[in-house]
This record gives sequence, structure tokens and C-alpha cells, in this order.
Amino acid sequence: MLEEKCLELGNVGAGKIMFSDNSKVAVLESKLNMYEDLSKEMLSKLEAAVEKISEGNNRIAQILTKHDERIEQSMKTDTLIIKMIDEIKETEEKNHKIIHERIDRLQVEIKAFSKFRWQVGGVLIVAALVIGAGSRLAPLFLTPPAQQVILDR
Repeated sequence: MLEEKCLELGNVGAGKIMFSDNSKVAVLESKLNMYEDLSKEMLSKLEAAVEKISEGNNRIAQILTKHDERIEQSMKTDTLIIKMIDEIKETEEKNHKIIHERIDRLQVEIKAFSKFRWQVGGVLIVAALVIGAGSRLAPLFLTPPAQQVILDR
């Protein structure tokens, strides 16, 4: 297509003028120079693009490395937190058992105290009844019978 344009430019007036061999070589050399320039330009753009892609890949690799490190650290932290939670759970279960044992002992002591209180109350009631009955019966046994005295006058 470029050759057609050059040939058209070379035409003057109504008749066609043929290019000489030197002019054809010159046109071909200029075309070759244009293609070389375009190729160099495209090659430099491709190299720049490849370089940018390489830089991007390197940055992504660094980000992935940091991300992997963070994930690994997070997993270690999670494992440590789980261990701490398990330890706290075991400790709280032990404390729970100790508290329940104390509560059970206190309930037994309260029952024993309540039983003792009822026993003391019962003894006091029996003692009061005995004292009350004894105060009525004691004069009969402790005082001698009264003798009749006759007075003459």
C-alpha cells in the first residue's frame, strides 16, 4: 500500500514516469528505516511493559510473603489463645468443684446446727415441763403433813 502511494506521488501529469532502480532502492531503504524505527520503538515499549510487569510481580510476591507471614503469626496467636482459654477453663472448673464442695460442707454443717438447735429446744421444753410438774409435786413430798392442833381454853 505504501508503494502504491509512492508510485502515485511519482506520477506527473497524464503520463506515467517509471522509477529508476536507484530511486526504488532509496524508497525501499527509507521504508526499511521506518520499519526499523517502528520495531525499535515497539521493542522498547515491550521491554518497558515487561519490566513493569516484572516489578508488579515482585511487589505481589513481597505482598504474598508478608501476607503468609501474617497468616502464620495469626495461626500461632490463635493457637496460643486457644491454649490460654483451655487453661482458664480447667482452672475455672477446678474452682467450681472447690466452691461446690465448700457449699456442700456448709449445708451439712447447717443441717447439723439446725438439728442441734431443735434438740436444745426439745431439752428446754422437757426441762420446763419437768420443772413445772416438779413445782406442783414438790410441796407434797417436801413439806411434812400439817398436824392438827387443838387449843383448849
